[in-house]
Amino acid sequence: MEFRPTPARGLEPWRRLLAAVALVAIGVTLSFDAWAGSYLDRVGLLVRQGRSEADYMEYRVANRDLAELVHRMAVARLSAARDTAVPKEVTQAHPHLLLMLENCERAADAAEAGESDRFVIYQRRARDEEQIFRSIMRQLGFPLEDERKKKD
Repeated sequence: MEFRPTPARGLEPWRRLLAAVALVAIGVTLSFDAWAGSYLDRVGLLVRQGRSEADYMEYRVANRDLAELVHRMAVARLSAARDTAVPKEVTQAHPHLLLMLENCERAADAAEAGESDRFVIYQRRARDEEQIFRSIMRQLGFPLEDERKKKD
């Protein structure tokens, strides 16, 4: 008969507990990455589209039909941003996204009304809020996709 030392019974429950805690920690980390990734994808699209439309309108402020279309899309974008689920880790930044999109909507509204001076004011405010939003997201460790690509 061969002699095999048996593991101490007192350590076995601790190993199981440690393994369970490690698995939970890994699961939470992976699920947050998926959650944050979804949020980053959504807001990245909202920011890019809002900025793109405002830039496009800049030299076409007199085109009221175009301004009407851009205004409708800005309203829909703002509504989508208000209704999106926000991870608690980025709640400080989300109000600045909303302010950016509100200013994009106001700029489009001004262009639709033929008020180019008011358009420029709101467009500048939107750009300022976008920079604040991006800065906070970077500080929190969640840069938007276009900023991550610049690093690579």
